[in-house]
Amino acid sequence: MRFFIAVLAVIGMALATAALREHYNTKPSPCDINTKWDCGIVNKSQFAMIHGIPVAAIGIVGYLAMAALALSRSRRLLLATALIGLGFSLYLTHIEASVLEVWCIYCVGSLITISLINLSSIGWFAYWWRHREQE
Repeated sequence: MRFFIAVLAVIGMALATAALREHYNTKPSPCDINTKWDCGIVNKSQFAMIHGIPVAAIGIVGYLAMAALALSRSRRLLLATALIGLGFSLYLTHIEASVLEVWCIYCVGSLITISLINLSSIGWFAYWWRHREQE
């Protein structure tokens, strides 16, 4: 399971890297599909930075941490980190849906990825918890 979670984290890093590239992109957005799907609007909005740090860069670091935690078998810390990441992603999804009213493909992909990491982490932790006396 740890390798599966690590692979998901690498996918998350790739999505966050694409969003970070879009944050600094000065040309027309490659994912400007229509008025409801435009990564450029989302990644250049006032919500794309926290204290001068791009949200996408925070995502890269978070996914890197989750990959490292999964590979080191730090189940509890991984689960806590994944839950924080999911909460943050849900907050950003709320901003996209209710405030900006524009969606980013990379961000939606990241939400799906962090959701899968959470489900996998919960399952991995629950399995370990149930069988910990056998180890």
